Amino acid sequence: MHMICLVKQVPDPETPSASFRVDPAANRVIPAPGIAPVISPFDEQAVEVALRIKDKHGGTVTAVCMAPASGRDAIKHALAMGADDGILIDGPAFGYTDSYSTAYILSEALKKIGDYDLILCGRQAADWDGSQVGILVSEMLGIPALINGQSTDIIGDNRIKFERVLPEGLDVYESPTPAVVTFSQEVGQPRYPTLRNIMAAARKEVPVWGQAELGFDPNEVSTSKAKTKLHRLFVPTFDAKVEIIEGENPADSGRLLALKLREAKII
Repeated sequence: MHMICLVKQVPDPETPSASFRVDPAANRVIPAPGIAPVISPFDEQAVEVALRIKDKHGGTVTAVCMAPASGRDAIKHALAMGADDGILIDGPAFGYTDSYSTAYILSEALKKIGDYDLILCGRQAADWDGSQVGILVSEMLGIPALINGQSTDIIGDNRIKFERVLPEGLDVYESPTPAVVTFSQEVGQPRYPTLRNIMAAARKEVPVWGQAELGFDPNEVSTSKAKTKLHRLFVPTFDAKVEIIEGENPADSGRLLALKLREAKII
């Protein structure tokens, strides 16, 4: 059983709001000083599911991240959790990539890897919350997709069981492999990397694949081919105004508040 986890590096979701900045001219997030980016929490839970299957049935887990060189840290985190190998997808030919372009590049990397049984990823990235890459990868590879799950397990030769939590109960599916499976917070707390695995991950070589290694037409991931375009990225501002309504007693205060609300046409 060869499981591939698609992981993404994102700004730390625990970054204080006061430290969050964007460059509106470049339409990009400015890294918060002193706060390193992290593996997307949903993708971390996907790695945890893969490792639970490995613990129970054996097999290997490969973490694949499409990012600049800093994305190696997300792969190292997966390795420290217990993954066996990692591949970084990087290259200047990629430029701006929307969800479609990202899925295209990742699907080309998966075709190059070739031998896989499960592709696992988070239900969405913790930065853009797009929820698109996993399902697009399945479409491009022509394999089934099961989304937003809490667990999956092997139930026989080339078959898996997949569970998804719903407000009214639990959905249980069966699917042939290979398949794409995405996971949500119902997975539970991912395991903490052990000191031994952290040291081993630090020594592990992570190969880098670019356009030359993947062999696709770079025009396919150009800005002109993007299915979505980012027009504006900004931090919203809120202008709050407070007016204190005072009366001679609580009843009078309520009467004056009602008059004020009626004047504003709220009631």
